[in-house]
Amino acid sequence: MGEEEAQVFEAHIAILNDPEFIGTIENEIDNDKVNSEQALSDVSNKFISIFEAMDDNEYMKGRAADVRDVCKRVLSHLLGVSLPTPSLIDKESIIVSHDLTPSDTAQLNKNYVKGFITDIGGRTSHSAIMSRTLEIPAVVGSEDATSKIKNGDTVIIDGINGMAIVNPNEDDVEKFQKAKRQFENRLKEWAKLKDAPSLSLNGEQFTIGANIGTPDDVKSVIDNGGEAVGLMRSEFLYMDSNELPTEDEQFEAYKKVVSGMNGKQVVIRTMDIGGDKHLPYLPLPEEMNPFLGYRAIRISLDRQEIFRTQLRALIRASEFGKLAIMFPMIATVDEFKQAKKIFEEEKSKLIEQMVPVGANIEVGMMMEIPAAAMIADKLAKYVDFFSIGTNDLIQYSFAADRGNERVSYLYQPYNPSLLRLIKNTIKYAHKEGKWVGMCGEMAGDQVAVPILMGMGLDEFSMSATSILQTRSLMRKLDTKKLSELANSALNAETNDDVIKLVKEFTQHNK
Repeated sequence: MGEEEAQVFEAHIAILNDPEFIGTIENEIDNDKVNSEQALSDVSNKFISIFEAMDDNEYMKGRAADVRDVCKRVLSHLLGVSLPTPSLIDKESIIVSHDLTPSDTAQLNKNYVKGFITDIGGRTSHSAIMSRTLEIPAVVGSEDATSKIKNGDTVIIDGINGMAIVNPNEDDVEKFQKAKRQFENRLKEWAKLKDAPSLSLNGEQFTIGANIGTPDDVKSVIDNGGEAVGLMRSEFLYMDSNELPTEDEQFEAYKKVVSGMNGKQVVIRTMDIGGDKHLPYLPLPEEMNPFLGYRAIRISLDRQEIFRTQLRALIRASEFGKLAIMFPMIATVDEFKQAKKIFEEEKSKLIEQMVPVGANIEVGMMMEIPAAAMIADKLAKYVDFFSIGTNDLIQYSFAADRGNERVSYLYQPYNPSLLRLIKNTIKYAHKEGKWVGMCGEMAGDQVAVPILMGMGLDEFSMSATSILQTRSLMRKLDTKKLSELANSALNAETNDDVIKLVKEFTQHNK
């Protein structure tokens, strides 16, 4: 099971373990004298109504589908009723549905289900995540597909551009068959670059790594020619447990990743809990805006017993390969210095206890808060590296929830204002002799990559399946010309202007 797919079902486990959810069901059974099936249905509907009313938070609104899915599955077991299952589909089909639950999507047989279309959902919906994980073409959030597409219709799904053609003519069929063949040929060409270095056309060296969530994801990094793990999210250890993981449990997980990469660098981010990631055994205060509240490094610095345990496990694992540690959501110099001080204290204790540790553990930070990017010159004096987390940097820069489709027009990864924050970070890091990576979606974005290369970004960390495509692109680009492109992008006015610049550059440099 892939990282994103696992996160979908971690959300289901969290619902099943949620004390409020379970307690409300138990209270209804005791107080209203109803059976368990009725209580589960009533309470689930209440939670669904609450989530669906959250119009200003698309991510939380989307969690209504998770509660609905969990309720349906549990009810089927309580009632002893079998549910219809997509796994029974035994001929080539495209599924058209109002929605597909994560458990429905997980059962899709790729040999028969060639794609799916839903009325509801968005980029962050779990059906979209599962589509990417299973590599099944999909269009989610079409609004009215179920009313316009009938049984027996022929449908073309263009999952790359998010469009569907119903009952296409011969020209459409020929056009998309050709596009499919071209895409398959590109996949074969990219596969030849698995063991090739990530070089530009003029020989400049870059590093392309992958973002992972569990030790099992290392195989995908190796299989796709990854040169590093640019981000390992350590939250899985906490979310996949009914209690705080012990130092030894964490050590074994980190050791597996570090040793599994065979000497290639592994960057592990310390616990990033809070926001939309909650632990049933670690109650957090209710907040009006949890994404801007008590989370990530703020929890770690406040709950130091948790932080120190994780750091000890990480430091012990450093003996087995090339480990780097980074702190999330750093906003100020003081925050980084405090976190680094705790790291040094735990490292010194382990050395005094004669515990083997790695010789050179780099310690850096996520650059995902605009305030931090504005003082990159100050922070660069203390860090060993920066890793730019563009997903949060974009939403915080534009004050726009990345999961809210109503403000999705403000998701502007090429906007010159954002590019200037990135350039500022790279410029001052290099001035201090430090390296800079990027671990947001932008790192594998084929429009952004030429600009980032021109800015001097050192490491690109992305979904493992994007590595070979990005390496192929890099090998066609001359960084001397890219620096001019980057300067033009930095001086542009709008996101669209930058896209136009990259398109023109690509056309003139084929």
